[in-house]
Amino acid sequence: MLDGFDLEHHGDLEVGEGLVDLAVNVRAGTPPPWLLSAITASLADLAAYPRPAAAVAAVAGRHEVASDRVLLTAGAAEAFVLIARAFRPRHPVVVHPQFTEPEAALRSAGHLVDRVLLRPEDGFVLDPAAVPRDADLVVVGNPTNPTSVLHRADDLRELARPDRILVVDEAFMDAVPGEPESLAGASIPGLVVVRSLTKTWGLAGLRIGYVLAHASLIEQLAAVQPHWPVSTPALAAAIACSNERSVAEAAQAALDIERQRVHLVDSLGTVPGVSMYGVPRAPFVLVQVPDAAEVRESLRTQGFAVRRGDTFPGLGPDWLRIAVRPEDVTDGFVKVLSDLLR
Repeated sequence: MLDGFDLEHHGDLEVGEGLVDLAVNVRAGTPPPWLLSAITASLADLAAYPRPAAAVAAVAGRHEVASDRVLLTAGAAEAFVLIARAFRPRHPVVVHPQFTEPEAALRSAGHLVDRVLLRPEDGFVLDPAAVPRDADLVVVGNPTNPTSVLHRADDLRELARPDRILVVDEAFMDAVPGEPESLAGASIPGLVVVRSLTKTWGLAGLRIGYVLAHASLIEQLAAVQPHWPVSTPALAAAIACSNERSVAEAAQAALDIERQRVHLVDSLGTVPGVSMYGVPRAPFVLVQVPDAAEVRESLRTQGFAVRRGDTFPGLGPDWLRIAVRPEDVTDGFVKVLSDLLR
């Protein structure tokens, strides 16, 4: 617990038996059968140590970068640990509200972390001028968890400095149709883009993500990574999720999520007492609700798990994060929420 914020709390702790999961941001109905088949087929090779070259090449091809600009990791969470260990910033800054793992990793590695807090009255939109000029490591999510705000790529580019590491967490970017503000593959000095295959493909239990950066930065990160960090099944998943077919399927899934999110936002807009800030673009929505802790517990008794917001720096006890789900699930949830708030 730091300054009253539990940086180690994550949505999976909200889920329980018999509850409809609106707390975890993994796409419903995943992983698909073809991905399970690819992972299962890899099990015949478990006696051998993992060989990452093919998976690295697949991810590099998906983003049209050289293979030496890719580092595979055991989920995005490991990437943040590597960043905290590989770099020695004098003034690291994390832009909040934001996924708490980057700050937790930095603090665990002994760094004194500064925070920039985005405000709900500004729609949680990034103002590059709010980041201290002497910050030599900056972490920002895009789209940001939990606010669901998609920052402009030009605003992120404005944060780049010759003597600064700029970490952009794009774990949810493939859920945004067309990925219009992505910096994956961009040639910007000091840029480190973190991606995840967990959310779109339902692979939280497999742990597979990757980093995109200039080769020199990749070398620094790889130097503090243990041997064989990514398992053979996870490598198989990285290959399967990087071909043209899977990229096209992810693009369609992003359109489906967008439709479902619009339905969720419109439905929540009819519920008295629910406030939203900013323009949500990710597969979740952040809402402000009076007595949110009591509401969250009441929702559990009615069969729905949502994510508490008060563990995110910059938010307080009246915030909840709600995952995007198919329309029929949303309709059932919103009815229960409306009845509770009345």
